[in-house]
Amino acid sequence: MAKRKDSGRRTTDFSEEKQRLQEELELREQKRKELEEELQRNAQEKVELQKNLKEKNAQEKKELQRQLNKTRQEKRELKKEMVANQYQQNIQELSEDLKRLLAGDISSMQKREKKRSGEILSIFAKHNFYAGGFTPLELRTTLEDLGPTYVKIGQIMSSRVDLLPESYCQELQSLRQNVKPLDPAIARAVIEQETGKKIEEIFREFQDEPLGSASIGQAHYGVLLDGTRVVTKVQRPLIADMMRKDFVLLKKLAGLVSGVSGDDDNQLDLVSVLEELEAVTEEELDFRVEADHTRFFKENCIEDEEKITCPTIIDELSTERIMTMTFVDGYSVSHRDLLIQDGYDVNELGMVLIDNYIHQVLDVGTFHGDPHQGNIMVTQGKPCWIDFGMIGHISDSNINLIQDLIIALIEGDTETLVSSVMSMGAASPKTNRSKLIEDAEAFLDRYMNVTNLAELDTAVLLGDLMDVAAANYITLPSEYTMLVRSLATFEGVLEELCPDLNLFEKLSNKMMDRMKQNFDLQQSLLSAGKEALSLGKKTAKIPVFAADALKNLVKGRMKLNLELTGYQDIVDSLQETTRNIVLAVFSCVLFFGSSIMCLSDIEPKMLFGMPIISFIGFIFSIALGIYTIIKMTPKK
Repeated sequence: MAKRKDSGRRTTDFSEEKQRLQEELELREQKRKELEEELQRNAQEKVELQKNLKEKNAQEKKELQRQLNKTRQEKRELKKEMVANQYQQNIQELSEDLKRLLAGDISSMQKREKKRSGEILSIFAKHNFYAGGFTPLELRTTLEDLGPTYVKIGQIMSSRVDLLPESYCQELQSLRQNVKPLDPAIARAVIEQETGKKIEEIFREFQDEPLGSASIGQAHYGVLLDGTRVVTKVQRPLIADMMRKDFVLLKKLAGLVSGVSGDDDNQLDLVSVLEELEAVTEEELDFRVEADHTRFFKENCIEDEEKITCPTIIDELSTERIMTMTFVDGYSVSHRDLLIQDGYDVNELGMVLIDNYIHQVLDVGTFHGDPHQGNIMVTQGKPCWIDFGMIGHISDSNINLIQDLIIALIEGDTETLVSSVMSMGAASPKTNRSKLIEDAEAFLDRYMNVTNLAELDTAVLLGDLMDVAAANYITLPSEYTMLVRSLATFEGVLEELCPDLNLFEKLSNKMMDRMKQNFDLQQSLLSAGKEALSLGKKTAKIPVFAADALKNLVKGRMKLNLELTGYQDIVDSLQETTRNIVLAVFSCVLFFGSSIMCLSDIEPKMLFGMPIISFIGFIFSIALGIYTIIKMTPKK
């Protein structure tokens, strides 16, 4: 009996326990459902939040872009007003003699302003710009026809291989400046106004015939009262005002072009480029900048004036609009036969030039930006650098990167080459490291059979390296592109003067010496120890990572993300083609629709009976058709 009671009690307890567990399970299930519902609500809220955030960011971006455009417009208007005020101020500052001599030029310049936009557009049409853009030759001749501002822009752009294709840069290097010399009376009046003295109070002798004439100024030979032979560079009156007004107009036109060109990640920001060119031109219009360059070069880049030299600036005769320096009595290194005839050892001259140029680049970090034959003279038995309007600068960090590039080339180290290129430039979202590695390997393969550094051509080598960067959407800094152009130009001079010498070999040897001098054994061992310790810690974690990966794979939690690359250009091309086809179809529909409406009796009508709405439709369809044809025409 007692056993039966115990059994019944246990059965009751079991039932109660079962019911309690069932209720607990139901309660947990209910909580689970509530939690899932809450998670779903959170997910929906997250989606809504992301959507709202995206819309808010888009609105803020749009508002920011609107404010930026407004700021740019205000800046342009302010610049335009400043240029106009500066022009009036400059006219007022002219001496009475200059006002009288320049009366005709001032009048013609004021008339020219009113029709300058039409003149620019007509010159563009003359050179077939609207038929698909400019070829390199057409771009050069167009700039020559447009005048000194555009010639100067072309000369600056010829060194910017990061902005223009190499074929365009090479063509722009041959720009001609079809300018007539200043009237001698005007040149004398400018000097007198800038110095506050009469010509007779400055010069014992002054030649009215200029030594050379360019778009911004011209140079005159003279002898000072103390017997010093000098050259005075005189800026053309009104040229600064004319160039500033042209830049205001150019930026306005560039803003219109940017506004109708569509959204393209690779599109060149014409306004920004013009602002950069304007800043460079402003420096060239201020002769004090070139004077400072010359002083710096003489003090820092000329180690031994017994071997190599450059002109000396006459401070009291140098201002914003004139610059006076000592006269270089000699001739260009381009006259190789004359140098040999006069008893010079061209290889010795070449070695002096190479040593000094490498000193400029590696030791000073400031180098001659345009070292062509005309800017290297030979006087009194030694080379002489002249014309410091274009000076390049390169930082120690970029020099170290160039050293890494050369070492990577010598050792065939692809990874170091890729890392150096990416560190030197600015990569874009389109940069694909895998493709960059492939291109770097192909680059190294081209030079793997080179056993002697003397066999390497610096210009070709650096040009190939820049092609690799450009092909992978890596923008190199302007200081590097100027160095590449300067090296290529200087190497061309050496090939004509002393073909037996190799610039790359000397430069590489100097870099190796520089590395040895900067090598710190203790620091290198410490860095190597830190890297070994870090590698050991990571290696110890490999089994743990492998076990976790296998566990996730077995439980089905492993996800594999695949990314297809290399198809973006094809997709962009297809999208562009589709847009053009849609525009062409719409143009045809609009044309035929307008033709059909011509048969209707819709009012109002033109004088010849065609409904006005049909005429408007014809105009829009034809304009749209022409625009579509231009868009679909392959660019030259």
